[in-house]
Amino acid sequence: MAELVRIYEENPNPKEIRKVVDVLKRGGLIIYPTDTVYGLGCDITNIKALEKIARIKGVKLEKSNFSFICHDLSNLSDYVKQIDTTTFKILKRALPGAYTFILPGSKSLPHPFKKRKTVGIRVPDNSIALEIVQQLGNPIVSTSIRDEDEIIEYTTDPELILEKWDSLVDLVIDGGYGDNEASTVIDLSGDTPEIIREGKGSLEIF
Repeated sequence: MAELVRIYEENPNPKEIRKVVDVLKRGGLIIYPTDTVYGLGCDITNIKALEKIARIKGVKLEKSNFSFICHDLSNLSDYVKQIDTTTFKILKRALPGAYTFILPGSKSLPHPFKKRKTVGIRVPDNSIALEIVQQLGNPIVSTSIRDEDEIIEYTTDPELILEKWDSLVDLVIDGGYGDNEASTVIDLSGDTPEIIREGKGSLEIF
């Protein structure tokens, strides 16, 4: 049975954030709000939790397209090869925001992702998500909770999310209604930016 925790984005309660972080540190899975859709996440350093998410999504962990949710760009060098000034300026302009940037992966990626040439990095414009990552002290690995319903691609109501995911996760954060449009995905691993998916993030940052 998952626990439902209400956290307000305007002023996240540190006590509630700590509760979420404790669940993550114990290898638990959480569903949490972002500036786009609700995400399913776990601690990037916990292999068992990563494997659980991969099983839920029906993918092999090594081949998964999970995003790394970071607090800011300061830890980027832990996961990403050195990037040029132009790329860094794009990231600075766009983040925090509704974007996933695909960047060249570094050699110091966590073990399951060692063979990946690229990684998806997100810094969402949502204080709940950012506080969780900051208190945890490292990124969380994340994937959006898509709905099988073709009309409702993403569930936005936390109580309905809890109903559906109750037996699969340890904690669901009620951060209010979510969005139903995913992030804009931009590949910055090549010579020129390539738009992989147009979502909520405006393309005018280019």
